[in-house]
Amino acid sequence: MLLHQSTWIEIGQFLERSRSIVIPIGSNEQHGPTGLLGTDWMCPEIIAHEAQKNADILIGPTFNIGMAQHHLGFPGTISLRPSTFIAAIGDWVRSLAGHGFEKILFLNGHGGNIASIEAAFSELYAEASFSGRPSGYALKLCNWWDLEGVNELAHQQFPVGHGSHATPSEIAVTQWAYPDAIKSADYSPQIANTGPIREARDFRARFPDGRMGSDPALATPQKGGELVALAAKGLVKAVETFSSEPKPS
Repeated sequence: MLLHQSTWIEIGQFLERSRSIVIPIGSNEQHGPTGLLGTDWMCPEIIAHEAQKNADILIGPTFNIGMAQHHLGFPGTISLRPSTFIAAIGDWVRSLAGHGFEKILFLNGHGGNIASIEAAFSELYAEASFSGRPSGYALKLCNWWDLEGVNELAHQQFPVGHGSHATPSEIAVTQWAYPDAIKSADYSPQIANTGPIREARDFRARFPDGRMGSDPALATPQKGGELVALAAKGLVKAVETFSSEPKPS
């Protein structure tokens, strides 16, 4: 069930049987010469939308702009400051909790978001701790590549050249979902170099075509479909496990 394609009456009815929701969250940033700018928000959205086709879970609108300041040296990247990102997550959670959602799972597609999402969770829990009142909700961060079996499958598919940014696994997921948007390029070197992540100019100098340790030419729509199918099953299981956690007495 997709929240943005539902009415408020339908969401009220859903809340009578479940108090859980999944929020796909990612980033709009460069992904090398062939990766789509939306890759990091598209991957969790693709997986979440696939998962809800065969399970009674609710998927919220995709939070598609994240913390990507180190990619701002490449045209098309849009980034929030960490403080802005944290504040926005807080308002999303407060809105949902106000309607009665008690288990809010963020399905993340961008490694650069992790620290800020966890900081947002800490800020929200601190509100409850300092007020002396229970928050009434629980928050969970889940990276799509950490869903059950996904990392293992990706490294079976791409034992060499997977890397850490503009990876063939994430490119493959978008190729499966958007076959008309598949791009090609000649890479030099075939497998990109690796190194630290700092500010935008430094990143562009270290990684001139945007890749980090990866060979996106290894991606195929078939491999992407395999990853999506496995990740969708893993998400359903993760939501079921999270939803079944007992509330504090």
